[in-house]
Amino acid sequence: MRDPVAGTGAVTVCVVGAGGREHALAEALSRTATVVVCPGNAGMAALGVTCVEGPPERVDADLFVIGPEAPLVDGLADRLRASGRLVFGPGAEGARLEGSKAWMKELLQGAGVPTARYGAFTEEGAALDFLRSLPGPWVVKTDGLAAGKGVLVTEDRAEAEADVRAKLSGRAFGPAGRTVVVEEFLEGTELSVMALCDGRTAWPLAPAQDFKRAGDRDTGPNTGGMGAFSPVPAAADVVSRVMAEAVHPTLAALSGRGVDYRGVLYAGIMVTPQGPRVLEFNVRFGDPETQVLVPRWEGDVTAVLAAAAAGRLADAAPPAFSAGAAVCVVLAAPGYPAEPRTGDPVEGVAKLAGIDGIHVYCAGVGPGPAGGLVTAGGRVLGVTATGADIDSARAKVYEAVPAVSWPGMHYRSDIAASAAAG
Repeated sequence: MRDPVAGTGAVTVCVVGAGGREHALAEALSRTATVVVCPGNAGMAALGVTCVEGPPERVDADLFVIGPEAPLVDGLADRLRASGRLVFGPGAEGARLEGSKAWMKELLQGAGVPTARYGAFTEEGAALDFLRSLPGPWVVKTDGLAAGKGVLVTEDRAEAEADVRAKLSGRAFGPAGRTVVVEEFLEGTELSVMALCDGRTAWPLAPAQDFKRAGDRDTGPNTGGMGAFSPVPAAADVVSRVMAEAVHPTLAALSGRGVDYRGVLYAGIMVTPQGPRVLEFNVRFGDPETQVLVPRWEGDVTAVLAAAAAGRLADAAPPAFSAGAAVCVVLAAPGYPAEPRTGDPVEGVAKLAGIDGIHVYCAGVGPGPAGGLVTAGGRVLGVTATGADIDSARAKVYEAVPAVSWPGMHYRSDIAASAAAG
């Protein structure tokens, strides 16, 4: 009999999504299960991942792992559970943590979770008055989903005011932006802490750090993430505080509202001189953080995700990670993040995937002529290298990256540079 928690029988897992995060999850789960990705992409298929079309509800699988936030907010996990499926991912009510930043901030405030002072607004005048009451820099966030691009951090108050107007008018993000959250700016070091949750219990994964800005030295616009590394030096004490002060109180607050939260709770943290503060909560694995966690994640990933989905984390072995390091560099299409160009031929993916210690995760990749691949999104590939430490992993990934190319390809050259130098 197939039991994904116990790891018995021939278990099939369906990973829902089409990006680099889903490719990485498929790699981890395939160690102990048969994996299909729905819908996946042409790059994954070219590297041997089984991709299936059609709605996930039609896939026959023992466990569903939902990657992106949009289907979670849309209630896919609820629909799958209603049909008797085992699902790793929160229902629509729990997914409001990411689907509405205003709702998330209100819940955190009620739970006593340390976070930035904020105001949520639907009216331009009130939003601008609050913004002008804050010292710069200024932070303006789209309330709804914006694919990681709905946050403006600026030292130019006129730019912040223009952003408020663009979002509230619907010009910037349509209905997702008609409520804005204006926050005080927090100074410190960013950290990504993800925890597996089964409704009552939460286990932390290894911490990671990602890079949101498009250009070197944290310049340019915010993106969905241009790279990441793990582990993060001296983060152990911070992780324990995040679990105690943020993750567990948030789970308790959700439970108090009748939400049985099963899936990943991703805390975007700013480590300030006053301690860790929650910048945001996401309701799914981070992208590209997952691409540096998976190569270090040891043991039966299928069993632990199934245990969380079943409300039985105590029945599985806690997540364990190798002592080495991983560094991921995202390769992007020209014009990303504003207006990425698509359709350019992608060369060298198979060659890169054959290098020892290198993992290639396909995101914005589509089918091209004569069986080739073309760019089909802003973040096209994530290239991850593992090594004994951050210095060696970083050297390896930047040595590998030139093996692939397409016209206008760009990437950051400073991923993990400060950690390696330290």
